[in-house]
Amino acid sequence: MARAPNPYNPRKKPLQARSTRTVEAIFDACIQVLVDGGIERVTTTRVAERAGVSVGSLYQYFPNKQSLLAALLDRYLSGVVEAVEQTCSASKGCSSDTMAAQVVDAFVTAKLKHGPASSALCGLASEVWGIDVVARATERCQLALRDMLASAADRRFTDLANVSFVVSTAVIGPVEALLAAQAPPRRISAVRAQLRSMVAAYLREVASLPAEEHSG
Repeated sequence: MARAPNPYNPRKKPLQARSTRTVEAIFDACIQVLVDGGIERVTTTRVAERAGVSVGSLYQYFPNKQSLLAALLDRYLSGVVEAVEQTCSASKGCSSDTMAAQVVDAFVTAKLKHGPASSALCGLASEVWGIDVVARATERCQLALRDMLASAADRRFTDLANVSFVVSTAVIGPVEALLAAQAPPRRISAVRAQLRSMVAAYLREVASLPAEEHSG
């Protein structure tokens, strides 16, 4: 039996430059409405008006409010994941302490990049249509962490799946709490430093053997 189409998926992806600009305008308008009034204020009509496009144009890409918000969340989380993936790739072969510092910095910077919009976007993750989006992003992050940790210059990890799970979830919680509280820069800086220390200490604790002992 064929699977029913996901009602939260976009209708189509923009292929031409003009279509891409239209979708970007819709996304930007949706963020503005979301930040101004919360998810309850987001309607396709209100977003279309703010974007300067017709509701019909919006419906060419998004069949309903939920599909628009799911696509917006996916765009935001994809940016975070890409930052983590790039950092993990660049950090291969480094010490576990260096890996911890660089991954934490990449995640915190990407998560907080959009200021108040980041907090509003994170709030979408708990919606029914946001669960799959978050799951895909989390899986990508953990795969990148596993690949990076497998190459650590000074440690070996026998349970990479669980180690990458703990690292990712341990960092996500405090950062999202900072967003929800709209924490000032000084507090963000302090928490960032503490997260670096926490992840580095955890990696040292759960490593099976230092690299030189493992190879010997």
